[in-house]
Amino acid sequence: MTELERKQDRAPIPADWTYAPAPESRDIVRLRERYGLFVGGEWVEAKESYTTIDPAHEEPLAEVGQATDAEVQAAVGAAREAYDNGWSALPGSERAKYLFRIARILQERSREFAVLESLNGGKPIKESRDVDVPLAAAHFFYYAGWADKLEYAFPNREPKPLGVAGQVIPWNFPLLMLAWKIAPALAAGNTVVLKPAETTPLSALHFCDVLRQAELPPGVVNIITGDGRTGAAIVKSEVDKVAFTGSTEVGKAIQRELAGSGKKLTLELGGKAANVIFDDAALDQAVEGIVNGIYFNQGHVCCAGSRLLVQESVYEDVIDKLKRRLTTLRVGDPLDKNTDVGAINSKQQLEKIEELVESGKEEGAAIYQPPCRLPEKGYWFVPTVFTDVAQSYRIAQEEIFGPVLSVLTFRTPDEAVEKANNTPYGLSAGVWTEKGSRILSMAQRLRAGVIWANTYNRFDPTSPFGGYKESGFGREGGLHGLEPYLDFE
Repeated sequence: MTELERKQDRAPIPADWTYAPAPESRDIVRLRERYGLFVGGEWVEAKESYTTIDPAHEEPLAEVGQATDAEVQAAVGAAREAYDNGWSALPGSERAKYLFRIARILQERSREFAVLESLNGGKPIKESRDVDVPLAAAHFFYYAGWADKLEYAFPNREPKPLGVAGQVIPWNFPLLMLAWKIAPALAAGNTVVLKPAETTPLSALHFCDVLRQAELPPGVVNIITGDGRTGAAIVKSEVDKVAFTGSTEVGKAIQRELAGSGKKLTLELGGKAANVIFDDAALDQAVEGIVNGIYFNQGHVCCAGSRLLVQESVYEDVIDKLKRRLTTLRVGDPLDKNTDVGAINSKQQLEKIEELVESGKEEGAAIYQPPCRLPEKGYWFVPTVFTDVAQSYRIAQEEIFGPVLSVLTFRTPDEAVEKANNTPYGLSAGVWTEKGSRILSMAQRLRAGVIWANTYNRFDPTSPFGGYKESGFGREGGLHGLEPYLDFE
C-alpha cells in the first residue's frame, strides 16, 4: 500500500455538516442599567420607566424612560429653541458637516450597533451587520450631500425648512428607520423629536452618543422613549410635521387627529406584497428571492413578499425547491453568525403570528414547516409555507408580520395582476421573469410603490420608498424623501 493510500484511509469523514456555533460577543456594546430621555443635548431622568428585554432569552437589558405628556412638550420646546436659535439659519454646507460626521461615526462603531440591533430586536447578526448598519450610515452620507444643494434639487421653488419634525419609528429596523427619518429632516434644516418603538429603544438611545461625538448642537435631535401614549403626545404636540412608520390602524388614527391642523404628514404603513414567479424565471434564483422576501428579519418587514404567486406550469417545481431550501434555514441565537432566522420581536407579536397561522389551518390551507428545533426560552416561530390558499383566507389578506408565506397560483399575466392587486395594501411587489418587456408591463399595472425585478428586498438611499392605498403616502429615500421636510414659497 502506498503512502498516499494510507493517508486516504485515515482521512476523517464528517458525520454531518452542522455548523459549529460562531457567536458574536455581546460585550462589544456597553449598556446602561437605566436610560432617561435625551432632550436639549442632555440626559433627563424620566418620571416613569419600563424594562426592555432581549427577545431571544426573555432577559432584561435596561430600564428605559416612559415619557409623559409634559416631557414630550419639553422635548418639542427644546427642538423649537434649537430651530429658532441657529439651526434653521445654518448654511447647508455646515449642516452637511454634521451629517457626514454622524455617518462616519456609525461606520466606525458599526460592530457595536450591529450587536445592539440583534440583542434588542432579535434579528440575526449577519443582517444587522451587513444590511441595517451600513444602510443607516449610507443614508446619512447621501443626505449630507444634498444639504447644500436644495435650490438645485428643487429649482424655482425656494425650499425652506418646516420647523420641528415629530417622528415615530417601528421595531423591525430601529437604526435604519431612525436614519430614514432623521437624515433628510436635518439636511432640510429641521429639528427633530424622535420616538423609537417601545420594544426596541436601545439603538436610538445609543445613537445619542453618536450625536455627542458629532458635536451636534443641543436640541437639534431629541430622543424620547415610551409606548403608544408617547407617540400620541408627539402627534398632538406643536410640531410642524409628523412622520410615522408602523401599522395601518395607528396611521389612520394619526391622519384623523391631524386632519385640518395644517401639519405635514407622511405615513409608511403595512403591506401584503405579491411576489410573482413566471414560468420563464430562473427558479433557483427565484427561490432565493422568495426566501429573502419573507424570511428576512423573521418576516418583520412591511414590504415582505408574504404572498407568493406562481404560474401553474412551474408550481410544483417551485414548491419542491422552496421546501428543500427551508430545511437549510438555521433558526436560533441572533448573535450567532450562522443564524438565518432569529427571534420574534415580542410575545405580543408571536401570539399574533400564531393566531393567524391557526386561522389558515382552520380555513383549509395546507401547512408546511421544516424540521426545526427551537430554543426553549425566547420567542420563536418556525419558517412556514401555506399552500392551497384561497384569496379570501385571512392569511392571504391580513399582514402577518412573521415568517409565514401564503402561496397562490395563476395562469396568465392578467390573472397575476388581478390577484396581486386584490389587497387593501400597495407597498411593494416582486416580478421574476427573463422578459424585460414583461417586467415593464407588470410594473405599470401593479399598484405598489416599489417593484423589484428578479430580486427582492433591495434598498438604496438614492431610491424612494413608499406605498399606495392603506400602505400610506409620501416617500422616504432619494430626492423624494427631502420634499416632505420642506416648505416651498
